[in-house]
Parts: sequence; structure tokens; C-alpha cells
Amino acid sequence: MKVIVEADGGSRGNPGPAGYGAVVRDQLTGETLAERKGFLGVATNNVAEYQGLIAGLRAAQELRAETVDVRMDSKLVVEQMSGRWKVKHPSMQPLALEAQQLARAFGKITYQWIPREQNRQADRLANQAMDGETKEPQAEGDKQPHWSGAVGEPTRLILLRHGQTKLSVERRYSGRGDHPLTELGQDQAERAAARLSKVDGIAAIIASPLQRAVQTAQKLGEKTGLEVVTHQGLIETDFGTWEGLTFAEAAEQDPEVHRRWLGDTSVHPPNGESFDEVNQRVRKARTEIIAKFGGKTLVVVSHVTPIKTLLRQALDVGPQFLFRMHLDLTGVSIAEFYPDGHASVKLVNDTSHLS
Repeated sequence: MKVIVEADGGSRGNPGPAGYGAVVRDQLTGETLAERKGFLGVATNNVAEYQGLIAGLRAAQELRAETVDVRMDSKLVVEQMSGRWKVKHPSMQPLALEAQQLARAFGKITYQWIPREQNRQADRLANQAMDGETKEPQAEGDKQPHWSGAVGEPTRLILLRHGQTKLSVERRYSGRGDHPLTELGQDQAERAAARLSKVDGIAAIIASPLQRAVQTAQKLGEKTGLEVVTHQGLIETDFGTWEGLTFAEAAEQDPEVHRRWLGDTSVHPPNGESFDEVNQRVRKARTEIIAKFGGKTLVVVSHVTPIKTLLRQALDVGPQFLFRMHLDLTGVSIAEFYPDGHASVKLVNDTSHLS
């Protein structure tokens, strides 16, 4: 399928209340196949433009497009994505990287600058997002950049690993296997829920669909009155034929692959999923979650690899981070993602509620 992606973004104040819009059209007929829009909180025009592009590319991906012609009235984004201009600003670099990763999924992609009057549908959607979602004006002091340079209201992700299961007791690879919590795991989840229920302003509890995560999340849901929603993108790594094996058993079964897998995130277990693939999946889930709950505090109940991956993305560090970070059962971590692309990590693997 050949499609046209038209994307736009705007900010009233630059930085100010910002939103994006994107349209996917059939290249032959001009028919509108998909529309996307979203409010970003306080952000700059350039951040909003990139978010519009990302939303449009995701929509084209969902439509299984093979050839994409991107049309935008942002010369900056068009030139940077075409490779003619460097992405120098730190807040733009993670957004450009995310767009580039999405672009690789297509057989062919081109970028074209168009005048604003030719981008009216995407512009209308961006303005609708700002009109419908703009928050009450903030105090002047609240509009100042974060000490790191981050601007806007962050989305605060409180990351909670699930409680103990039989496989975690036996230290076996536990990926897509759907194992319930043990009695101790239930107690760990109860203690974590008692702690997190004291946090003000939790807007949602989002969990991996596997029952060990859902059971952990439900303990908090019972204390807060919030319904647990699940997101497939938060599921644990697919360990393939290593599922249920110990470290030693997997190493004996596939010695060469296992050795390479321990240091190379592009290597996947036999019939399984690589950490690079997990990174792409979790990044997509993060984008979708922030698009829906941007600027709010969320509890995300998941597994070792997705939580490590979110922390890695927030720190903007290389893949070796995954092999050097340890997460305990019901360990709590906190990462905040800002609408301008910045992020910060405020807590890692806190288990004080278990003592």
C-alpha cells in the first residue's frame, strides 16, 4: 500500500499548550484512511511537529503501508529526517530517533515540505487537540524549564515489578508463561499496594496482561478504587525455547546463542524475542500511554525487561544498561517523561515496603 502522511504540530506560546495532528491518505485516491491528534501539555512547536510525524508514521504502520510520502510544513523536521540537517538540539534527538526507527519499517519513505495552506487537515486536528485539551493557565513560575532544561508537565511513571511466582523462586526464565503469584508474591503485592496507595493523584493503573502483573496491579486497584487496564506492549520478553529453563539449562541447550545473547541486544533466543525488539515494542507502548494520559501520574505494573527498558529510555543510555541493572520483585522505580523529549529518573528498585 502507498500512502501519504500529512503531519503538523503547534504551540501557543512556544513553549506553551501544544498539540499535534496527522492524516494518512491513500496515495492513489486521496481518501483519508486515518486521523490522529493529541494534546502534549506545555511544549515547543518543534516538539509538537515531531510528535505529529511520529503519530502519522505509527498510523501508516498500523495500515501496513509499504511506501510513505511524508508531507509537512515544518522545514526543520523535513530537512532533519531527510538527513540534510543535523539534529543538534538535545530535546529533538530522542524524537528524531523514534521517528527514524519507525521509518525503517517501510520499504520506501520520502519527505516533502509543503506550504501551510496545503496542510490544513493536519493543522485542524492539531488545533482541535489544543482547543479541546488545553489546561487552565499555570502560574508564571510553573512555566519555567526544569533544571535539566525540560519544559512542560511530565508524565510520571511509577514502575512496579510484579510479585513472586514459582518460576522466580526457582530462578527460571519466565517470559510469556502465564504464572500466578505465590503466597509470598501476594504478600509482596499487598505491601507494595499499601505503599503506593498513599501517592496522591494516581490517574491510572496500567499492567502487563500476564496474570502475575495483573494480580499485583489489582492489589493497588482494590486500595485506590481504580480499574486496572492492560497493555500488550508491557508484556515480558518472549524467551522462546528457553522459557522455564534455568540459566545453566539454557546455556547448555544453546551455548553459542546464549553466550552472544548475554552481551548483544540484537540476538534473540531460539523462537524468541531480542531485547532490541522489546525496546521498540516498549517505546511504542510508552508513546501510546503518554498520548492518552500525558501529564499525569501512572502506576505501570510490568516485568524486569520492560521496566529496565523504560528506565534505559528515560536515561537515554546504551543497551548495556540492561545487563547491569538489577530489579527485585515488587521493586519500585520512577521515571518522568516530558513533552519536549527530556526525561528523568527519580527512583530505582526501591523495596523499602518489604522490610
